[in-house]
Amino acid sequence: MRVCVIYDCLFPYTVGGAERWYRNVAERLAAAGHEVTYLTLTQWEPGEEPGLAGVRVVAVGPRMGLYGPGGQRRIGPPVRFGLGVLGHLVRHGRDYDVVHTGSFPYFALLAAGLVARVARYRLVVDWIEVWSAEYWREYLGPVAGAIGHGVQRACARVPQEAFCFSRLHAGRLRGEGLRGPVTVLSGLYDGTSRPPAGPRAVDPVAVFAGRLIPEKRAGLAVAAMAAAARRVPGLRGTIYGDGPERERVAGAVAATGGVVRLAGFVDPAEIDAALAGAMCMVLTSRREGYGMVVVEAAARGTPSIVVAGPDNAAVELVADGVNGVVVDRAEAAAVAEAIARVHRAGPELRASTAAWFEAHAASLSLAASLERVLEVYAGADRRGSPSTRA
Repeated sequence: MRVCVIYDCLFPYTVGGAERWYRNVAERLAAAGHEVTYLTLTQWEPGEEPGLAGVRVVAVGPRMGLYGPGGQRRIGPPVRFGLGVLGHLVRHGRDYDVVHTGSFPYFALLAAGLVARVARYRLVVDWIEVWSAEYWREYLGPVAGAIGHGVQRACARVPQEAFCFSRLHAGRLRGEGLRGPVTVLSGLYDGTSRPPAGPRAVDPVAVFAGRLIPEKRAGLAVAAMAAAARRVPGLRGTIYGDGPERERVAGAVAATGGVVRLAGFVDPAEIDAALAGAMCMVLTSRREGYGMVVVEAAARGTPSIVVAGPDNAAVELVADGVNGVVVDRAEAAAVAEAIARVHRAGPELRASTAAWFEAHAASLSLAASLERVLEVYAGADRRGSPSTRA
């Protein structure tokens, strides 16, 4: 089968859940014998070749800064990427049986939907997030937000087969006008870590891991860790990540007098080790399409603390009191109480978290999601060409 994967970022040049997903999809499909092309923006140095095993990487646009100083996506790169995707598919669209793209940045989806009418490939779209009209207005302002929401609704109406990674966003996608099938994929975990078989000693450390952007609310995590340290003897906090909010977060960390440290961007192995040895993982994000770090923590027997909110799908991964705590309000005192609650629960909650992961490991696995993706791909060869066999 000939598959074109489309996303404007490529792991590890940019790091995030979507980047990991698309790289895994591309490499797993190639390893299974499919012919895979990955369209993206240039992110590597001149003369360097991105190393995706068995995958042809095609840059359809130049290297561009994706984010503005406030951490919001710039409009130029998505437009440029969409034009590059359009040009490539106009020339080569008939070479593909399946085009698999992210919904965002939307212009690439609009381009793929336009060409699909002529090239007759199957269009598969991942909707990691579907923003509400209210969030669009908050993010871009009343005028630009209304335009952004209108573009999102137009994309939902493009004939497609859709994937979501949470019930929250699947429901929103239906509300935006999607008429085709939508499948909820519950598995993105590709790690080998499993919870320890028996009780384990952990340090009184709370860990935050994520990009330092306003939506992640790392400052709230810092304040909560500092407040919890007044209730939990010896508690320390560590913030992993980087981004446009780094300076503000660094100031908040400095104000804790050493209770919390800012580790910055580190090797993934260091974060793995930190999660394995932590008392809890604190995810203060207000907006998540999935919440991969919750699964990564549970795979090490570490409970997670998440903050409930209308845009946070990560709460779907936490059963309160079983593999973590769901906080009902975004306040430092409430999150600090959750940290103290995890400390009081001790080994019993860690054992419960490990049991939760073992019970859900199969459905949480990347392999399970890729199997479902291939089921959707099946039948994509509608032309009977000898070169298009699954």
